[in-house]
Amino acid sequence: MTSNSFGARGQLSVDGKTYEIHRIDRIEGANRLPYSLKILLENLLRNEDGHLVTADHITALAGWDAKSEANSEIQYTPARVLMQDFTGVPCVVDLVAMRDAMTELGGDPRKINPLIPAELVIDHSVIADVFARPDAFGVNAELEFERNQERYQLLRWGQQSFDDFLVVPPDTGICHQVNLEYLARVVFTREGPRGLQAYPDTLVGTDSHTPMVNGLGVLGWGVGGIEAEAAMLGQPMSMLIPQVVGLKLSGDLPEGTTATDLVLTVAELLRKVRVVGKFVDFFGPGVGNVPLATRATLGNMSPEYGSTASIFPIDDETLNYLRLTGREEHQIQLVEAYAREQGLWHDPDHVPEYSQIVELDLSTVTPSIAGPKRPQDRIPLAAASQIIHRLLAGLSQDDAVAGGLDSAGEESFPASDPVAISTRIPRDDPPRIHDHDEDPDLDDWPSNPAELIVGGQQASIDNGAVVIAAITSCTNTSNPSVMIGAALLAKNAVERGLASKPWVKTTLAPGSRVVTDYYERSGLTPYLEKLGFNLVGYGCTTCIGNSGPLIPEVSSAVAQNDLTVASVLSSNRNFEGRIHAEVQMNFLASPPLVIAYALAGTMHTDMVNDPLGHDPQGQPVFLRDIWPTTAEIKKVVDASLEASMFTKGYADVYHGDENWRGMSIPDGDQFAWQSESTYIQRPPYFDDMPVDPAPLTDIKDARVLAYLGDSVTTDHISPAGVIKSDSPAGQYLQGLGVAPADFNSYGSRRGNHNVMIRGTFANVRLRNKLVAGVEGGVTRHLPDGERHSIFDAASAYAAEGVPLIVLAGSDYGSGSSRDWAAKGTTLLGVKAVLAVSYERIHRSNLIGMGVLPLQFLDGESAESHGLTGEESYSIVGIAGADPLPREVTVSVDDGEHRRKISALVRIDTPAEEAYFIHGGILPYVLRQLLSS
Repeated sequence: MTSNSFGARGQLSVDGKTYEIHRIDRIEGANRLPYSLKILLENLLRNEDGHLVTADHITALAGWDAKSEANSEIQYTPARVLMQDFTGVPCVVDLVAMRDAMTELGGDPRKINPLIPAELVIDHSVIADVFARPDAFGVNAELEFERNQERYQLLRWGQQSFDDFLVVPPDTGICHQVNLEYLARVVFTREGPRGLQAYPDTLVGTDSHTPMVNGLGVLGWGVGGIEAEAAMLGQPMSMLIPQVVGLKLSGDLPEGTTATDLVLTVAELLRKVRVVGKFVDFFGPGVGNVPLATRATLGNMSPEYGSTASIFPIDDETLNYLRLTGREEHQIQLVEAYAREQGLWHDPDHVPEYSQIVELDLSTVTPSIAGPKRPQDRIPLAAASQIIHRLLAGLSQDDAVAGGLDSAGEESFPASDPVAISTRIPRDDPPRIHDHDEDPDLDDWPSNPAELIVGGQQASIDNGAVVIAAITSCTNTSNPSVMIGAALLAKNAVERGLASKPWVKTTLAPGSRVVTDYYERSGLTPYLEKLGFNLVGYGCTTCIGNSGPLIPEVSSAVAQNDLTVASVLSSNRNFEGRIHAEVQMNFLASPPLVIAYALAGTMHTDMVNDPLGHDPQGQPVFLRDIWPTTAEIKKVVDASLEASMFTKGYADVYHGDENWRGMSIPDGDQFAWQSESTYIQRPPYFDDMPVDPAPLTDIKDARVLAYLGDSVTTDHISPAGVIKSDSPAGQYLQGLGVAPADFNSYGSRRGNHNVMIRGTFANVRLRNKLVAGVEGGVTRHLPDGERHSIFDAASAYAAEGVPLIVLAGSDYGSGSSRDWAAKGTTLLGVKAVLAVSYERIHRSNLIGMGVLPLQFLDGESAESHGLTGEESYSIVGIAGADPLPREVTVSVDDGEHRRKISALVRIDTPAEEAYFIHGGILPYVLRQLLSS
């Protein structure tokens, strides 16, 4: 039964329909709160029950201290859960296994059922095997279904057996773009105990790019699949009230720049400001100048600059987008009326209280790319070729960027810190400046040309060659302006006689069918196809490592000559080893620049001063000659895009093709596991689970499984891409009769823990300091020192009864919201991770799987303590503790000396402590439901 301690219940009538609402203005001082915290405040008011959500929680949020780094804990109840299939399949597998466990413990399996709407979009499975052919989409879709039929049967069964669980079939779109264009309500309506309620649409998603919908004013962020499962089962999410950074926008984007250039600038800016774990609210007079699709792009890349959410307020642009995408008129009226009534409508003159204010003048944004390994490493386009020369010459990223920027001149990128921060906050130190004389000669990069014949053409590729050019990812394909811009650039290039270089694999994978609809209407599809950008699928493809094989001749040339080659993609992620195992340099760029680099064929081309090619008359054709103007793009967008495309495109969104509809799905409350399946297996998390949790114990005489450095991503811990035939996972599959051609990807096999545990720490670029100079998933078994795969070493330690730990540097677990990075860790026998710092999602996931996250004290690290990873480690202070201590003692024994290190226990809330005591969030929820 809900409470109403603050008298917040009220009514709102819209177009003759009355809704119950919970008035934010009933709370004194609410008007000073940023937009995002007002959403949380309403959430608490509506869910107040005196038990999980109390009046004290509401008072704490109303009294939010903007400067405090340690605000109170609250309980957040999202309106819905969004999933994609890579992370959604293991969620469904876990729920099905929970039904089995509930039955074995004597409970009702139907208690394991979503209590809030859960929506899953299958978008992560299609691979760009076939490209630059008219039949590429059809062939790739058939291959996708053949590879994933076992997974899709599980999802169809889940849609049939679970209430409030909807599945968008494969080959429809990317989850975040489908969410933006169709699923998001902005204002949610649902029957409550006193009638129909209206409240802000909120969500959590099993993908870190869930904040894309923040561009619509919808608060949501990425969580681990295990947290999402608990939310689906009715558990409110424990969170600390965050700090909120206000990003004040002014001015307009200059001619020739794109939404991609803006988001890369913001990513670099906010990484410098350090917004990890914070909310970012956009405000100021420039907000109205930012189109909705651009707002979504900025929200999408929240993980790249570290914020939990990056949200825009509701305004006329929001309503215009809802109309464009075919939402019902009553819903649009409700959104406007509710936002105005609740103080959520954008007022450019109102400045809420923020923890910090950062300013960005949009007119200062310049054309950019980012890479080669991290999305926040922005490179001005004017300096790109020079910086890439230096990267190939062996300079670090910081040195290469600094040198290149100096050479390109101050106007390309100011040498000082470009942000204007509130006077209450000290400015960051400016970047290090390098004298030009300190840099090597621009031509002093290792050239090693390889001759080859591709498609009947004689060609030559060298270090820095572009071998993948992919228009991919909802980050950009949701934005009609950059997509039409790319198509117009293709048209201009074709009309000038240019062609993509034959060694470049070119792909087009938009996030919804609407994109191809407006391409067809505008007549631009033939020009894209002429350059090899045929449709390969509606899904993430290259963005998540599903880039498919390189052109065979190119692959051979790269391997035989040990070439450092590049991909250029309109994506949000370019972490090392993610895009393709044979491609070491990955650059994020706008869709028009993706095509430009396909025409150039090399990162050495100076896009400002060098021609992309020559026309039939031998005249040079520069990028500036074929780049469309903003007015030209707008004219085509206005003529080609209308609401009927969205209503028609999403009218049968849950229907699926003949393959989807033709599957045979059994009935029943429990899933019929198939022992021979290599995709779906019952996980062992609940095996022999007692009704009550076992007492906590200290960790004694543990060994280090992996000793890792800074910025180890979830891609390093749990890769999503290709399974190599000589890897432990590949050997396991071959032992079951699966041919390497049918391996599919790690992401597609997340429903089988036997594959995933063998893939944990198996990224080809992982660097484990226990095996210096070696890359990949290898370690040393101690104390004998023999080298093994990480899986084989962990298996040996398990047979010996030896617990394991991981040592790591800063930002451990950055990247995607990948719960298998925590699941695999615990299944390998790792009991604790000791790191300098954590990315938010991964720390939460470790706790959710019963792994203890420990953190070095400020200024300390494994290196500062002289740790080698060869010692044995005991963690003392856990056994019998109630509550858990803030610090524990780590006893380190190198065989001759024993010393003690203090470490912080990064279990930050009482709810997290409860999960850890129960061995993870799922056993906790299962026991709660059993006892109820």
